[in-house]
Amino acid sequence: MKHVLFVLAFGLIASTTIDAQRIAYVDIAKVMDAVPEYKEAQQQLDQLAAKWKQEIQGEYNKIDDMYRKYQAEQVLFSESTRKQKEEEIVNKEKNVRDLQKKRFGPDGELFKKRQELVQPIQDRVYKAIESYATERGFDFVFDRSSGVSILFANPRYDKTEDVMKKLGIK
Repeated sequence: MKHVLFVLAFGLIASTTIDAQRIAYVDIAKVMDAVPEYKEAQQQLDQLAAKWKQEIQGEYNKIDDMYRKYQAEQVLFSESTRKQKEEEIVNKEKNVRDLQKKRFGPDGELFKKRQELVQPIQDRVYKAIESYATERGFDFVFDRSSGVSILFANPRYDKTEDVMKKLGIK
């Protein structure tokens, strides 16, 4: 009998707790795309990345030219000159790979610039979501645009437009 009462009491508490939780979701990608500063930051980053890619491609083109010239003239070189030219080409390739890593690597200049330009915007959006959720009493807010798998979402829980209004967008 005690066991049955315990199970019933636990079930009642669990169902009350589940019903009491309020859940919402927001499409962060949609919100970010609506923020003008974010679009400007993305354009700056795209321009910077394109400039750096062009610079790196130019360096690889120089290496290709060095190699073709070396191939054409290697029969005229002494053994020591051949080794020297080969080392020059290998060193140039290494330097360009290092430059590529410095610019585009996980802790590279593009990543740092993205943090500098985008992080404040993301922080502002997350603070608006947190403020909205606190004001409205939501326990959980999910990002619909991220890798979280939401197989079904009732549109009444979509608070994307409300967050955009809170940010002064639309």
